[in-house]
Amino acid sequence: MTNNGFDVKGRVALVTGGGTGVGKAISRGLSAEGWRVVIAGRRKDVLEQAASELSGETGNEVGWIATDIGDPKQVRALFDELEASFGRLDLLVNNAGISNSPVPLEEIGYEEWSNVVAANLTGAFLCTQQAFRLMKSQTPRGGRIVNNGSISATTPRPNSAPYTATKHAITGLTKSSALDGRPFDIACGQIDIGNAASDMTAKMSGGVPQANGEIASEPTIDPAHVAQAVVYMAGLPLDANVLTMTVMATKMPFVGRG
Repeated sequence: MTNNGFDVKGRVALVTGGGTGVGKAISRGLSAEGWRVVIAGRRKDVLEQAASELSGETGNEVGWIATDIGDPKQVRALFDELEASFGRLDLLVNNAGISNSPVPLEEIGYEEWSNVVAANLTGAFLCTQQAFRLMKSQTPRGGRIVNNGSISATTPRPNSAPYTATKHAITGLTKSSALDGRPFDIACGQIDIGNAASDMTAKMSGGVPQANGEIASEPTIDPAHVAQAVVYMAGLPLDANVLTMTVMATKMPFVGRG
């Protein structure tokens, strides 16, 4: 039972992109709280290793299902397998995503644009769609969806049009899902993350382009802090919701100018 007084033990959570980075940290946090966690991603070897590692750390079995979330057929198969194995889904964390090459906007090819949109936006929509289907029909009905928005959901970095566009769109998906889910006890919220340490942010300490044209190093935070925030959001009863939350490195150049 979490500090919120909502009993989560035995409840089922799906975390996309759960085999590495922030997704893995979120999966660890949820499993440690007693959630029955399933992680999804494209690479079987990464998922299998992560699931084994997390199961050993938390003492609760973590499952895995290899899935390309940009493929509607694979997403449907993922949720069919979840329903067959567990009978329900209580939490979906739409975490999977990729960034684009840091090049001028006019140099980004259509294929790269399409890949980023498929991973970051279409995948989140397809998973949300299937989660709605299951959460509406299960007993007791309802559940929660948490989307990884990134601080790029409000403020872009230089040369990041595809990534930023998808993260702005995630905010619209979050709000629409929160609205459409209300009659069915489905709560939806978004966590905007700033510089959680991962492979994606490994270059931060060496310097990254800033809006004023300079190159500057940026601080990062332990992804465990993000996991704690998601655990809090997930542990609320369904009559309460965190619509948006920002978790960021305190000294990163995000608030204000520069």
